[in-house]
Amino acid sequence: MNIIKDELRNRLREEIAAFDEDYIANSNNELFLHVSSLKEFVAARNIMVYHSVEREPGTLLIAKAALSSGKTVSFPFCFRGGKMQARAVTDLSELRPAMLGIPAPPDTAPIIAPEELDLVIVPALTYDSAGFRLGYGGGYYDRYLHDIPAFTVGLARERLIMDELPREQHDIAVKCVVTECAVRRIL
Repeated sequence: MNIIKDELRNRLREEIAAFDEDYIANSNNELFLHVSSLKEFVAARNIMVYHSVEREPGTLLIAKAALSSGKTVSFPFCFRGGKMQARAVTDLSELRPAMLGIPAPPDTAPIIAPEELDLVIVPALTYDSAGFRLGYGGGYYDRYLHDIPAFTVGLARERLIMDELPREQHDIAVKCVVTECAVRRIL
């Protein structure tokens, strides 16, 4: 299974690298509009969002909008061994390069308990029609999301959505997949 997933990851990375900059920019803008209009986003008090890097679906506009509307915004704080916590920031300037160079809150940032999160935006290379994801291979989110009640949202480029991805027993589906073209509720 891991070989199949690794081959698929490599193929998707090649496809993502070939996207033109206009598509990336337009897609990110539409993703922001869709997510910020979700009733779950509007109602959420505590959200967790990943910090997008390189050509990942953009999340910084989402985080800025949440902060400006008074929401508590947290980002993943990762530890070796596949564990992570949600740590809150009051300004994006608090984020600093951490594990794998991905910006994260400082280790002094307040921890938000998983059960306090109302909405979690989950990263992936892509999603399938059932809300399952092909992540980057570390298993951080599958472990973290295992028993939390938050509304989970996966962001993806429409061109990468698949009918079905390879799955393992520990894989966790999100409750909603958002692309630049659609909001797909999985509930």
